[in-house]
Amino acid sequence: MFELIFLGTSASAPSIKRGLASLIVKHEEYRFLVDCGEGTQRQILKSGVGFKRLNHILLTHGHLDHILGLAGLLSTFMRWEAIEEINIYGSRHTMERVDDLINGVVLRGTRPPMPLSLLDIKPGLIFSAENFDITAFPVDHRGSSSLGYRFDERSRRPFLPEKAEALQIPPGPWRKDLVDGKPITLLDGRVILPDQVLGEEKRGASLVVVGDVGRPEKLVEHIQGADTLVIESTYLLEEQEMAAEFGHTTAAAVAGIAREAGVGRLILTHVSRRYRDEDILAEARAVFPNSFLAHDFDTFLVKQVESPSL
Repeated sequence: MFELIFLGTSASAPSIKRGLASLIVKHEEYRFLVDCGEGTQRQILKSGVGFKRLNHILLTHGHLDHILGLAGLLSTFMRWEAIEEINIYGSRHTMERVDDLINGVVLRGTRPPMPLSLLDIKPGLIFSAENFDITAFPVDHRGSSSLGYRFDERSRRPFLPEKAEALQIPPGPWRKDLVDGKPITLLDGRVILPDQVLGEEKRGASLVVVGDVGRPEKLVEHIQGADTLVIESTYLLEEQEMAAEFGHTTAAAVAGIAREAGVGRLILTHVSRRYRDEDILAEARAVFPNSFLAHDFDTFLVKQVESPSL
């Protein structure tokens, strides 16, 4: 299961109610900050999440409304916060701009007090933990070498406590070993195999996060079957020509790819001040009913969905 905390949901410029693009993805002890628009560190504080373990930053692209908050956030980390390391991920184009910002403005020749890595990544696997992986994929947005990110939990076989009870397996390390796929020998000499207490394999939860995108139809293969898709919704269909001109998309278009790819839930973000929230949501839900519009500090849980919407 993943948890989403939206910190900024506005497009291009902040509004009274919305900050610039930023999102936290949590999974057990891991925290990932996706994009870091201006004012993100204040949004982190206001959300109550805090800075602890927030040492992985995934950037969708290098446009200023998605990276300017890095300067203030890193400055704070270097002065007051005990962060063991900072890893910033993005395409080469993005990392060139981030390098200018961090080394040219924040550090100016000084050494940071913690390891700081600017990671030039390419599409493919970029992070692997015990229970989940993160892969990056290309996104078409005004020649910015943008990337989207897919978080996939590994498949697992659920532990069936009723079977363990029937076999009189006591709580403790025996059950943990069985969950890990190891046979055990009980004190009475009986050998218990994992198959005796584990259910059928179930896939884990899947989450896709996309920033700005001009050609959403190219994303279908990358978002296929995701339980939740987070993606921009800067324009409405009535202004699709303007959306195309500026390398953005519409609520109707992203709802269409969510339906085509069998996504379980669609969450819209990066919204323009020119539209009413209810109009954005209505346009998306007319195409894909399980659509939601994110607001700053909204939280969502991402769980495995048995039967995604089609």
